[in-house]
Amino acid sequence: MIDVEPLSVPLSPGNHVRGAWHAVARLLAEAGVQVVFGLPDDDLHALDALHAAGVRLVVCRDQRNAVFMATGYALRSGALGVALVGKGPAVTNTVTGLLEASSSGAPVLLLSGGTAAERRGSGAFQELDQQAVVAPLVKSATRVEHPDRVAPAVRRAVLVATSGATGPVYVEVPDHLLAVDVPVPPPAPPVERPTSASVAADSAALHVLRNAQRPIVLVGGGMRHRNADGVVERFAERVGAALSCTASGRGVVDESSVRFIGLAGLYAPDRAKALWADADCVVVLGSRLEETATYGWADELGTTVPVVQVNVDAAGVATRYAGPVVLGDGADVCAAWLEQVVDSAPVEWSKRVNEVHHGLRTDHRRELAALAAKPELHVVEVLAALDAELPADRVLVQENGLQDMWSYSFPRFECAHGAGSVVPSEQTSLGFGAAAAIGVRAAAGDRPVVAFVGDGAFALFDADLPTAVALGSGSPGPGLLYVVLRNGGYGWLHSQLGPHNRDLAGTALVDPDAVTAQAPALRGVHQVAVTKGSLRADVADAWRRAQDGGVVVLNVPTRLEDALFADHQLGGAFPTAD
Repeated sequence: MIDVEPLSVPLSPGNHVRGAWHAVARLLAEAGVQVVFGLPDDDLHALDALHAAGVRLVVCRDQRNAVFMATGYALRSGALGVALVGKGPAVTNTVTGLLEASSSGAPVLLLSGGTAAERRGSGAFQELDQQAVVAPLVKSATRVEHPDRVAPAVRRAVLVATSGATGPVYVEVPDHLLAVDVPVPPPAPPVERPTSASVAADSAALHVLRNAQRPIVLVGGGMRHRNADGVVERFAERVGAALSCTASGRGVVDESSVRFIGLAGLYAPDRAKALWADADCVVVLGSRLEETATYGWADELGTTVPVVQVNVDAAGVATRYAGPVVLGDGADVCAAWLEQVVDSAPVEWSKRVNEVHHGLRTDHRRELAALAAKPELHVVEVLAALDAELPADRVLVQENGLQDMWSYSFPRFECAHGAGSVVPSEQTSLGFGAAAAIGVRAAAGDRPVVAFVGDGAFALFDADLPTAVALGSGSPGPGLLYVVLRNGGYGWLHSQLGPHNRDLAGTALVDPDAVTAQAPALRGVHQVAVTKGSLRADVADAWRRAQDGGVVVLNVPTRLEDALFADHQLGGAFPTAD
């Protein structure tokens, strides 16, 4: 929505600061913001204000990357991510980032400059109706017109971004507020967020749960940072459910649990598909049930087989599926259900779930043994080397190209023992993971952060490789490890050049020189060209070098045919739009 801020009663002079950006910076510090990503306007008023308030600005080269970084920070930390840009083209450069933040449900605040009120409509330098540009992609879009509205607008934006179904918001600070007195009233008492839910004994959802004999619990990205005490696993154990997740829901549950059967939909392992076909109830926690999450579902799911959806926001409910809907926080609802349901784990179903989990692990061990005997290096072996050489609490930041999608396949990559995962949303913006890794690094403290990206995504991002170096030099803990899969192909596009469209075979969708390319030479970046024989040693050396805050790039030559969906054309492996 686009907000028009009304005027308010001015406060006493003692509550004023000089300049709107100094007020904004003070308000950010008040909200607990420690780092902002972006590229300030030419006048540098915002940079000066952040410095005075003790808020660090990570200077980016590309405004799109800045919003990606803020999104990565928000997804990893659960706290507000903030991006700062100028006006006009600086704002339009952020649109892809806002699209990704909106689809990911990331609490991000985008701050921008704006044309002074007295110059609007005059063809002013970089003049643009910025609210109209960003409004479709944010929860609220506010242009502050009067000094009295700076503090209320920023405080409201922070509250909206971080409440309910979280998402991005936008606040524009026009140039006519740069040098005026701005009131900053004392903060209001903290917002109360109750953390309990009650469930009526005759609840339709409880009726379904009590009668289910073959349930599956599907965990989505809306459950990020909501399962610290493992209530989801306890609930699944109580009702005897298999555990699955969407790509964005990885890291919510411990994937070492014998109830975990891998991802859902497009990324579901073949072994798990029989369980999905036989389920008599699916409980969905914090997912909008996008296409990739439901791809391959039998017609019975959501028709004769109930899908119980739990979502904090009604707008996130997929109304095409039949079954009870519960509006509330997934963790709170699971805790309430635990008090109402009795142990009902059907022995035969639990046995099948256990067999699928252990079967997936056995398959993976056999796969690695078979690949070890082959001369070529495989992406699956790279993931295994990362798993073997890096600490268990690593955070993997992913892209969604063709070969990097191996990391979506459990147990080839596993979120267990504290490991984390940050993935693109359903929008899968190219370059998101490479840039978001910088924000994740800022939020991860002393945890290892690995970006697992294709060469195309890395090339799109590499203008901000110096930003990664600068962040590591001033932050505690390890730096960043970029694993760049170099095949020279345009991912899914190249994979479609098959017999059915051989007339297009001359289209330039592959760059052979990219296979042996490296990242731009840059001080502070250590590069390794990985080979199969030295893989484990190269990964171990890269991690050792990254521990002092540096940036390490592992350049991994890969083959175009080494892809998770290599045997399928796009129309057969991925849902087409209706």
